[in-house]
Amino acid sequence: MSEFQKSIERILDVDFEKGPETASASELYQSISKAAVRHIRKTWEAQSGTEKKRACYFSSEFLIGRLIHNNLLSEGLLKETEKYLEKHNMDISLLEDIEDPALGNGGLGRLAACYLDSAATQNIPLDGYGIRYRYGLFKQYFEDGFQKETADDWQSCGDPWSVRKEDEKVKVSFADQEVYAVPYDMPVIGYGAVTINTLRLWQAEPLCSFDFDLFNANKFDQSVKERNDAERISAVLYPNDETDEGKKLRIRQQYFFTSASLQCMVSRFKKTHGSSFEEFPNAYAVQLNDTHPVVAIPELIRILVEQENLTFPEAFQIARSTFAYTNHTVMGEALEKWTVRLYKAVIPNVYTYIQLIQKELVKDLRKKGISKAELAPYNIVDKNTIHMARMAVYATSFTNGVARIHTEILKDDVLKEWYRIYPERFQNKTNGITQRRWLALANPELSYFITEKIGDAWITDLSEIKKLEKWKDDETVILEFDRIKKMKKRQLAEHVKKMEGIDMNPEFIYDVQIKRLHEYKRQLLNAFSILDTYFGLKDGRIKDFTPTVYLFGAKAAPGYKRAKGIIKFINEIGRMIAQDKEVADRMQVVFVSNYNVSYAEKITPAADISEQISTAGTEASGTGNMKFMLNGAVTLGTLDGANVEIVEQAGEENNYIFGARVEEINAIKDTYNPKEIYKNDKRVRAVVDMLINGKLDDGGTGIFKELYDSLLEGASWHKPDNYFILHDFRAYCDEKLKANREFGDITAFRKKCFLNTCNAGTFSSDRAVIEYAKEIWKL
Repeated sequence: MSEFQKSIERILDVDFEKGPETASASELYQSISKAAVRHIRKTWEAQSGTEKKRACYFSSEFLIGRLIHNNLLSEGLLKETEKYLEKHNMDISLLEDIEDPALGNGGLGRLAACYLDSAATQNIPLDGYGIRYRYGLFKQYFEDGFQKETADDWQSCGDPWSVRKEDEKVKVSFADQEVYAVPYDMPVIGYGAVTINTLRLWQAEPLCSFDFDLFNANKFDQSVKERNDAERISAVLYPNDETDEGKKLRIRQQYFFTSASLQCMVSRFKKTHGSSFEEFPNAYAVQLNDTHPVVAIPELIRILVEQENLTFPEAFQIARSTFAYTNHTVMGEALEKWTVRLYKAVIPNVYTYIQLIQKELVKDLRKKGISKAELAPYNIVDKNTIHMARMAVYATSFTNGVARIHTEILKDDVLKEWYRIYPERFQNKTNGITQRRWLALANPELSYFITEKIGDAWITDLSEIKKLEKWKDDETVILEFDRIKKMKKRQLAEHVKKMEGIDMNPEFIYDVQIKRLHEYKRQLLNAFSILDTYFGLKDGRIKDFTPTVYLFGAKAAPGYKRAKGIIKFINEIGRMIAQDKEVADRMQVVFVSNYNVSYAEKITPAADISEQISTAGTEASGTGNMKFMLNGAVTLGTLDGANVEIVEQAGEENNYIFGARVEEINAIKDTYNPKEIYKNDKRVRAVVDMLINGKLDDGGTGIFKELYDSLLEGASWHKPDNYFILHDFRAYCDEKLKANREFGDITAFRKKCFLNTCNAGTFSSDRAVIEYAKEIWKL
């Protein structure tokens, strides 16, 4: 028995007084995980506190997924663990019932997790900093087709991968409270376990958890008020911010983790460099993942001025040289803005430094010839509003977009004023994904197939996968590729049956859209096309049709009424189709509940068609599109985000592209009239009217009528059909049916899928993080 296996059994005995045969899945999970942490502890500790420059990734989200399989793979212990469990008549799949850590929402958090994995694998010193949410986002379930939310108690089976560092806790002060930030460190294990970085997540705790005097005075609620107020800060990811209290809580969260992280970094810096703070940017590079952590800029300046006695100009220059900013959106509403009133109510001392940054900005701009009348689009503090993205661009060294088209939109539109005066600061860093989780772990059958052909170097250098292309005309290889895809579809069907109680036919096309629910991602367009196909099959307009499962997975923000309405609409369509015997054997709509990383790992390898249909110019990049590409799905999509680069790599002829380009959208947006399309196109009218004709039930909420009005009337904050759904509808339906027909020649269709896999090399997060390290962090 190996030392690792002995360690598992020692932990089982000491912690649970059990052996492997009698231990529960949860007890085995904790014991194997703790043994794996002990296995790498010496290597991990040896790399903590090294004096060379380190990069730090500040993010409100880290959507890390289940850790056990990925970490065992990286440590080289996965096969040994599988054999150990087999010896005791168990399968490693029993560990799949353990909850995902609920520390993120969508692509933003998953990207952060991929970058940490890649940096460790590529021996780049990168540590993550964020919040240890007690309940994370939420657990989703459906009730009568409506999304319902419940707390996601992801720590119910323990958190064996985290190490509490009580001696490194710090105080974080707000205007009306002071709390401890207690760090929990997770190892980020590079493939081969040569480099082990750290994900440090902060938990908010009270200075005094229980007031005995108040309790004895029978003031029971007040006796634990300080504890409840503190714990609220790290309770939930993205609390509903429709009220002032919700907005204040978000400000507290952002300041809490950035202040704690910077205090930690300054403390470590002083141990090795003393008070030579001019060297701070040579010790640390901090990447701000979107605008959520941008409050770190004035906070670092505050710490350096108030605690380390630097002048404001000195502190400002150090901060600018330390920070870089990643923009993830072109949506104006997603570029965070806070009212001065709320900021002063929560962190007034920090607002003082934002004012000083604003004064510095005005001085700099006047030197560059910007007149007072031209200052409006630059002002960080403007009309009692703090513009976080403006502060991020001004007070950092670099600003980057996350796909080539996105970066060009930033330069030409969203941040054009800034690009005009600081062109040297703008870079593109196209997003990427880690092939270790999204291929080696999620699709071991395809991984084996690839390794058999070209060796295993692709695991750490995905550009190697291009070598597969020499077999593109080998029908035997393409049919083997198809056999693997069919196996993954059967596995997914079994999983959906287990999780949802729904039968899916693996012989159907699996047409998949899994991503955060938002109007710009156009799940509603997908729903309309399904209705159009339904009507076409019913009236005989569509004759040559391959049976299809339309699979959705998405969570809507709790306060996002329209997004929740779209979920209900899709579920109603699914119910109608399932009850119609005339089409139920050819069409099926499945909306899986509680979509998360682990679900994505099952769905992605099984997809035939990847739906990437956002309005051109709205999706910054996307990473789901890359995961599908790597696993051999064709993209049905617009030329938006990273789709543009996917098509360049794999060929438009091997994907299905439709819809208005960015240039066309810009040309028509001022004169676009969706009512004309609705009036003149009976197919459009037929699907849109399903929102109001009573054939689909919105439970009396009126939400379907609101969706209908958003398309034809608009609202106070947007024009009618803001995302050009009706404009792209016909082109989308045509391209979707084209893909459906071509699936009939399975060898030709799978060749397209195969060529997507062959050309996915550039979309590794390894490539992206190496670019960050060289060109932004200067490691």
